[in-house]
Amino acid sequence: MRPLTDPQLNPATDSGWRRRWFDIIYRHDSRPERNFDLLLIYAILASILVVMIDSVQSIHLRWSAWFYIVEWAFTLAFTAEYVLRLAVVKRPLRYAVSLWGLIDLASILPTYLSLFVPGAQSLLVVRVLRILRLFRILKLTRYVEESGILMQSLWRSRRKVLVFLFTVLTVTVIAGALMYVIEGPTNGYTSIPTSMYWAIVTMATVGFGDVVPQTTLGRFVTSVLILIGYSIIAVPTGIYTAELASSLREAEDAHRHDNRGCPECGLEGHDRDALHCRRCGAALPAVLNPLPPVG
Repeated sequence: MRPLTDPQLNPATDSGWRRRWFDIIYRHDSRPERNFDLLLIYAILASILVVMIDSVQSIHLRWSAWFYIVEWAFTLAFTAEYVLRLAVVKRPLRYAVSLWGLIDLASILPTYLSLFVPGAQSLLVVRVLRILRLFRILKLTRYVEESGILMQSLWRSRRKVLVFLFTVLTVTVIAGALMYVIEGPTNGYTSIPTSMYWAIVTMATVGFGDVVPQTTLGRFVTSVLILIGYSIIAVPTGIYTAELASSLREAEDAHRHDNRGCPECGLEGHDRDALHCRRCGAALPAVLNPLPPVG
């Protein structure tokens, strides 16, 4: 959940039904607010379960009418929730084009689009639209506080990961060009893009076997590429893990420390339960918002 200081998540009014529903939808402190979150989570999980069960042909042929009614009930409920979210915020358009707004729209749009693709020739399209409803699971991420830390770590490591991907792409192009020259079209390496596909499969240690080197030199290049694949496969994991550990430490420090400054030496960043400055020992001012007790 985004902080309430975001202009697009400010309440439309300071009083009345909009403010009351804004608190229920976007806050998580009181019992009605938590009950709303739980009800929405159960509805999302139930709708996903319905789509998954409906994909079983034997069940679909027998209970398709009931599944149709249940799916529309979920769609109307999520539509009401989407409209309500737009109605209670100060800037509805900004929320509509935000990440959460697009996810909310994607969770209801396929059902409405299925009304405009009737006919036997469109059964495949209808099936795709039905499966797209599974994207409702993305709505669950807003109720997982730790997802913010995960996304923050991924964003902070983006440059390192992009450099790594560029390096992998460079190795793929070089290996693909080499195998195109060494093996040639007679052994299945009909073009450099095809050879690059083989290089990606080889470095990922998948080995489909649809394109296989036949010459000794080609097998040597393959062996080197496999060793390279094993050596680089853990690089992005290590980069992301390092950033995640750093984000977790920062979140823990922010939760454990406060901004009280020592009246004597001016040192900041003391533990919330500290009574005296860790540098000079002077008495610290009281914490305005102490942490709630655990348990």
